[in-house]
Amino acid sequence: MEHSELIDATVQFVRETLKNAEGGHDWWHIQRVWVNAKLIAQTENADLLTVELAALLHDIADSKFHNGDEEIGPRTAGNYLQSMHVDAAVVEHVQQIIRHMSFKSSFDKLTFHSPELAIVQDADRLDAIGAIGIARAFTYGGFKGRELYNPEIAPNLNMSKEEYKNTSAPTINHFYEKLLLLKDKMNTSTGRKLAQQRHDFMEAYLKQFYTEVGS
Repeated sequence: MEHSELIDATVQFVRETLKNAEGGHDWWHIQRVWVNAKLIAQTENADLLTVELAALLHDIADSKFHNGDEEIGPRTAGNYLQSMHVDAAVVEHVQQIIRHMSFKSSFDKLTFHSPELAIVQDADRLDAIGAIGIARAFTYGGFKGRELYNPEIAPNLNMSKEEYKNTSAPTINHFYEKLLLLKDKMNTSTGRKLAQQRHDFMEAYLKQFYTEVGS
């Protein structure tokens, strides 16, 4: 199957699979990550097919919506790609990217890296910050029934992986526990450049937020 045909088929598979997904992890999130991954890939030496497939499939079965099962995403993506007769090495690479690209993976010892992972991870992190990132944070917080803000609950800046996965803290805390940290975790020069602008927007938002709540 030609590159373009496989990508078109994958887009349709992802759109159908995620048609009822939570608003911060739906097709439109995937599309934004895909677009940014292709943009970043223009300035990096990487296999574009692997980048596109990983970007499109990275949240096909997010563990946070599947009882914390961290293998359901790689497994679902692998089953799909095998059904499309994708080369086994590409399938394995895509699965490894999905397995290692999330923020919670940064709590573990680094055991896998590739230029393709760096690109897709940056693209995904870009969608977690800036105006879109703010919207996604509050959408997910509402989905989980979390408080917007509670000054009596301080951000936990030294969480373990399990604490991060199981937190029920107010959404504002998430800015300090993850979102504001992402700028300095970008892998590529393009990712870092794009992240700075979005990071600055989040800082301006928080300044306005605290002005309005009287802090």
